[in-house]
Amino acid sequence: MKFDMGSTTLSGLGKSTEGSSTDLGTLIKQLIAAADPLEGKFNGAGKAAFDSFKVRADEITNALNGSLQSILGGQAGMDLAFGTGDQEQEDNAQKGMSGANFDAARFSGR
Repeated sequence: MKFDMGSTTLSGLGKSTEGSSTDLGTLIKQLIAAADPLEGKFNGAGKAAFDSFKVRADEITNALNGSLQSILGGQAGMDLAFGTGDQEQEDNAQKGMSGANFDAARFSGR
């Protein structure tokens, strides 16, 4: 299996995830506003569930945003790890090449 990723892939993903966090909060608020006309139209368990959703809307929004923040933290950590690994690989290659005798590997008759 080959895994090939550009150096800006994770940082770009982080930026789009961060934007999604804002969008998610806005969408939940729009959902609550859209549900306002339904208030008072339910009875029994439906009314209890609807009322619970409206009361817990901020809690739900905060929980979802907290989850997205955790995802962002993970993406930032992966970005750092990949960047560090890439730099270490380059450093190791440079060290290995500096100690190599490339002239000894020539196949000419000289």
